[in-house]
Amino acid sequence: MFPLSSARALFPALVLAFALVFFGDAPAGAASGPTPERTVDMAAVLKPGPLPELSIGDANGVPVVEYGSLTCPHCAAFAREVLPKFKTEFVDAGKVRFIFREFSRNPLDVAAFVLARCVGDDKALATIDLLFSEQDKWAFTESPLEPLLAAIRPTGLGHEKAMECLKDQAKADAMQKILKTAEDVVKVQGTPTFVIDGKVYGGELTLAELETILKPLVK
Repeated sequence: MFPLSSARALFPALVLAFALVFFGDAPAGAASGPTPERTVDMAAVLKPGPLPELSIGDANGVPVVEYGSLTCPHCAAFAREVLPKFKTEFVDAGKVRFIFREFSRNPLDVAAFVLARCVGDDKALATIDLLFSEQDKWAFTESPLEPLLAAIRPTGLGHEKAMECLKDQAKADAMQKILKTAEDVVKVQGTPTFVIDGKVYGGELTLAELETILKPLVK
């Protein structure tokens, strides 16, 4: 005869095994995706700012907005590890319009973003990707100016021109306006922050999480 105490001890394991057979061993929240922190008026988010939009992809694609900082390690990790695959799967396929918004957390961010814009609005996104890839060489040093100028030099922006660009107060003021709009409209508190379909997601998103969010939105 099987002892009743043993049966009671075995019962939770049997329930777990039954659940795994029917529902799978999926992490919590995997089916529904990440939970947004809040909602926002998407039309207000997409309102043009003081500088030309930094975007790639079909203009009719689902807008995916990232607020990022060039001195943010999580933003750099997203740019290196997630964005290339995301571009291939969604942007290059014409499903998504990816928009990057400069969120300057400090004066070094302002300087780096101004330099990226100085390379050219049409080349700024590629320059930002370059600076993310070289982030550890310039963003965390005691004297970051020369390492930053060295990191951006492959774009063709020489030292003299770069120093002139850093005096462009109009671009620096524009960065502050972009920052203020992000804080006032989206309530961005940290980077990266993503806005998709009027929902705000704080923190770095994985490709799987982006796929889950976008699955019901893309054609």
